[in-house]
Amino acid sequence: MPSTDQVKFSICIPAYKNRYLKECIESILNQTCQDFELLLLNDDSPQPVEETFLQFDPKRIRYYKNETNVGAVRLVDNWNKCLFLAKGEYIMIMGDDDVLEPDYLEEFLNLMSKYPDLHVYHCRSQIIDERGITQMLTPACPSIESVYDSIWHRLNQYRSNYISDYVYLTDALRKSGGFYDLPLAWGTDDITAFMASADHGIAHSNRPVFKYRSHGTSISSTKSNDFEKMIADQGYAKWLEEFLKRVPTQPEEVVLHRHLVHNQHAYMHKRKIFTLSKVMVSDSFKKLIFWLKHRKQFGLTIKDILVAFAKSQNMKRKTQGF
Repeated sequence: MPSTDQVKFSICIPAYKNRYLKECIESILNQTCQDFELLLLNDDSPQPVEETFLQFDPKRIRYYKNETNVGAVRLVDNWNKCLFLAKGEYIMIMGDDDVLEPDYLEEFLNLMSKYPDLHVYHCRSQIIDERGITQMLTPACPSIESVYDSIWHRLNQYRSNYISDYVYLTDALRKSGGFYDLPLAWGTDDITAFMASADHGIAHSNRPVFKYRSHGTSISSTKSNDFEKMIADQGYAKWLEEFLKRVPTQPEEVVLHRHLVHNQHAYMHKRKIFTLSKVMVSDSFKKLIFWLKHRKQFGLTIKDILVAFAKSQNMKRKTQGF
């Protein structure tokens, strides 16, 4: 069992890639708030993750290594292993190639002082390129909102977020079953945040204190992974349908809830089209043929596939301009 010696924050890095890991660790250790522990979980990587760890004072990092590689499809297993090991009152999961601004934790402390009774907090993010240069910001959000507002904005694709945008109350996350398990963690950040904000809402900071690195070495888009993403979308839809059986009492929440109940299937179909468009950015024509053959398995039409293909080409052009 994890130790009862508690700190304010547990910052956890499930690491497989090493290229930016040193920069990632340095950004954590240089926080203006030092009331945290850093957990580094090596996912049995063939890259020199352990060698990078050994460049730092071992007293500042709790290091673990999986006996076998969990891999991308079971990524959430690593997140939940970190949750089990964490000593912090609050927990966040860090990408091994992402970066924190020095006042990341301080900004979340400010949020917590304003809204002390929540189970989840969120910040705006910078999207950086491989050189670390900021290219875009994620959308601004209200100071605090209900779970139904969050769901509505996300399903309409008015929001973008990443797992490291969020800081969770550790005990509450454990009691809810941990990070919601979907293949490739495709939608896990959404649903975990929805679950944590279901009763108390979520608070946002519009200071972009997290840096998400957008580059070509993220989870690869293979036919196998593409299938897993579509399976994850089915799991997302199943969770949403079950969650919406809850009936809120606040008038504004009732209106949003009713809208979500009536439109959930349309939203989930739209999400499938979006997922397909993302996966068809690479090997576009091969995947077009592949998904035309496998469309019925996921309730898709020929028109759906062609629409997704057209969207993927627009995404590719924007990426090349990025």
